[in-house]
Amino acid sequence: MNSGSLKIGVIGAGVFGNYHAGKCAVHPRHDFIGIFDPDHDRVRHVAKRHKTRAFDNCNTLISGVDAVIVACIAVHHGPIAIAALRAGRHVFVEKPIATDLKTAQTMVRLAQENGLVLQIGHQERFVARAIGLDGTPEKPLKISATRFGPVSERGTDVSATLDLMIHDLDMALWLMGERPDSVDGESICVYSDTPDAARAKLLFPSGATAHLEASRCETGQKREMRIEYPDGYVRIDFVGKTFEDTTGYGFNKDFADHPLAQDSLGAGTSAFTSSILDGTPIAVTGQDGMNALETALKIDGRL
Repeated sequence: MNSGSLKIGVIGAGVFGNYHAGKCAVHPRHDFIGIFDPDHDRVRHVAKRHKTRAFDNCNTLISGVDAVIVACIAVHHGPIAIAALRAGRHVFVEKPIATDLKTAQTMVRLAQENGLVLQIGHQERFVARAIGLDGTPEKPLKISATRFGPVSERGTDVSATLDLMIHDLDMALWLMGERPDSVDGESICVYSDTPDAARAKLLFPSGATAHLEASRCETGQKREMRIEYPDGYVRIDFVGKTFEDTTGYGFNKDFADHPLAQDSLGAGTSAFTSSILDGTPIAVTGQDGMNALETALKIDGRL
């Protein structure tokens, strides 16, 4: 697609839908057509805030745009993305790509068959690129990650594995450059009908391992990752945007000031736009999202 601007719409007017709407409203290459949400009061409020149109029908919005950002609750990600892809629209879908593997496979197939961009919202990758983790001379030997948050009703339509841990699953698979040979994990319900805490150990073909924990039952927020390399380790605090580095690989110690880390959501939006208008490689592909989903479902005992 060769054009100077992209007609785009947002599906979902909740917390993340509002964030995405804000990015679309100010993006220099966007013609922000509107936003849909079944909550009429909420969508009108968000549309007014971002000076765009509130839609009361999802398909009407899809029919009037080139691309959509799907940022509604997770259980609806897959069905709405499939509807948009079948209509010939490019899709940026927040994580997780879907809540079952068959739906994710359909999404990936439709995008491939129709030459459409399908990008998944694993935004931590942009912070990792600001640090320089994508250019290391060695692959990790071990990754340990903790992602904790307080009790919240938001996101409880899916497990903490799909809501929280999936960020670290995607990072681990991306940094290792391979999918795990084995997945040993468990998840438990604490206060909602879906698992609220999970832990997992992944073993990769290279012999490397990943040890991950996630919980939405804690008193505060903690998002940390330690990556061990043959020459040392890196410890990243994604909340405080600080790290320790003993590797000598020349990582960016001032990554918190890098545009990719300062606004990873905006970076994802711009990457999606560039893939459509300029043909640049997709930042986080549908296959990437499906690989993370498959691993998460194994942890939850659903595969």
